Amino acid sequence: MAKKAERKVTMGQVFKTIIWPRRKHLFLGLFLIVISRLASLVLPGASKILIDDVIPSNDLTMLKWLIGGVVLAIVVQSVTSYALTQILSVEAQNLISKLRSQVQAHIIKLPIRFFDNAKTGELVSRIMTDVEGVRNLVGTGFAQMIGGILTAVISLFLLISISPMMTLYVLLPVVVFGLVSLKAFSKIRPIFRERGKINAQVTGRLTETLGGIRVIKGFNAEQQEINTFAKGVDELFQNVKASLTATSFVTSAGALLLGLASAGIMGMGGYMIMQGDMTFGDFLAFTLYLGFMIAPIVQMSNIGSQLTEAFAGLDRTEEIMNTPLEADDRTRTLALKEFRGDIVFDNVSFAYEEDKEVIKGVSFNAPAGSVTALVGTSGSGKTTIAGLAATFLNPDSGKITLDGNDLQTVTLDSFRSRLGVVLQDDFLFEGTIRENILFPRPDASEEDLQKSVVAAHVQEFTDRFEDGLDTLIGERGVKLSGGQRQRIAIARAILADPRILILDEATSNLDTESETLIQASLKELMKGRTTFVIAHRLSTIRQADQILVVEKGNIVERGKHDELIALEGRYYQLYTYQSRI
Repeated sequence: MAKKAERKVTMGQVFKTIIWPRRKHLFLGLFLIVISRLASLVLPGASKILIDDVIPSNDLTMLKWLIGGVVLAIVVQSVTSYALTQILSVEAQNLISKLRSQVQAHIIKLPIRFFDNAKTGELVSRIMTDVEGVRNLVGTGFAQMIGGILTAVISLFLLISISPMMTLYVLLPVVVFGLVSLKAFSKIRPIFRERGKINAQVTGRLTETLGGIRVIKGFNAEQQEINTFAKGVDELFQNVKASLTATSFVTSAGALLLGLASAGIMGMGGYMIMQGDMTFGDFLAFTLYLGFMIAPIVQMSNIGSQLTEAFAGLDRTEEIMNTPLEADDRTRTLALKEFRGDIVFDNVSFAYEEDKEVIKGVSFNAPAGSVTALVGTSGSGKTTIAGLAATFLNPDSGKITLDGNDLQTVTLDSFRSRLGVVLQDDFLFEGTIRENILFPRPDASEEDLQKSVVAAHVQEFTDRFEDGLDTLIGERGVKLSGGQRQRIAIARAILADPRILILDEATSNLDTESETLIQASLKELMKGRTTFVIAHRLSTIRQADQILVVEKGNIVERGKHDELIALEGRYYQLYTYQSRI
């Protein structure tokens, strides 16, 4: 299969979306650059007047005016330089913060399937690092480039006015340098783009390493992770080395050409002074103006490198911003204010990878307020069915209906506002127990909060904590036991007051005592709600309205607990096997 062509951001796109909306800041910046550059040209002209006119005539009054003009020009340069930094650099950082927010908002709205194939650390790098380069488009880098071009053009005309012959000699190496630079920067852009990918991969692995530190230490795998990270860092170094080699070549080429030009004009200028065709003041002014013309051109090697890096970052940002959002599906137009919760699977199939179906032609009815239990061995497809019911996944074929409406036509906001989940990994955010329970309804009353706390028996352990519900739990709730984390997750679901409830191994991390406490809470929570329960511990689902036994993506048995036991089929085997354990 042909490799997908990488998207490249064009200058037209950058101008339309980044530069033009900030034209006021940039025009003001360019105005300041013009003033600053014109002020910088005062010194060469003043030097010529000093040597050719003031010193030979011993004119002290003219000397005072000349020095005053030079000092004024220096002050103007300093003030405009400060103002330029304040205006453009601050606006550049403002743009970076806005872009980060936009990229984060886009990524967080992408489908679950996208996150299944992406590393957390890599996405963090996309959000935080890739957009940083735009500071060189809106900040002083872009303005300095424009200012440099302006200074070079003005200096060129001044050089021609002093000596057309010497100017022509100088222009030849400058043209060669320009061609070398254009060729070099076309080669550098892919290097910077690749650097973003490598940096994201290294950051992603590092995030995984730090998050799984207990597993690493448990298996004595510190050295293995050290070596993996060192390999990634070395790959990043090789990329940086390649870009430094290319940019330093451009800089060195500029310095060489500038040196050759300087040596040439020393000879030509010296000869012309000896012949009486040029004054010493003209020669000094020419030399200074030459510096003002070539210095910005050489400086552009650095600015060009910065702009190339910015475009490479924008390439990657554009790539992720063009990933379709979960809610971009134009068929999702039905906003339901209320729904009963009748869910029907009609011949539904789903595959994570092409031609590898995980769910195969599954059909069943989950009436409003009923409890549907999904049982089976690991990898049988239970969690996938629950994911489809929660709209985390969309069926490849078949149809899922909600109160008779195709679930794929229902807006995600209206459906998920009445959805509650207690997932297998009972994910908790860093912060307090209170903040985690309030997560689905931050504005919930203290009374509602306490009801959910009591219902999930959270107070059984928070009463022993000095700070109670305001106890800090660490990243992912690391300071709590598995059972404590699970009860907080259940309290969170109770507070959400959902119409559809997904319980994925909701009692998997509970000891016997905790499980006994939770069972009553879950029974209360499930009352009147359409509930899907996934559990390996079959004792937790005996009261379910229907039990679906899933094997290799198919429903092989269905019915109530007693009915399935009487069949002495697959469910009977699973149940009696667990009973023996």
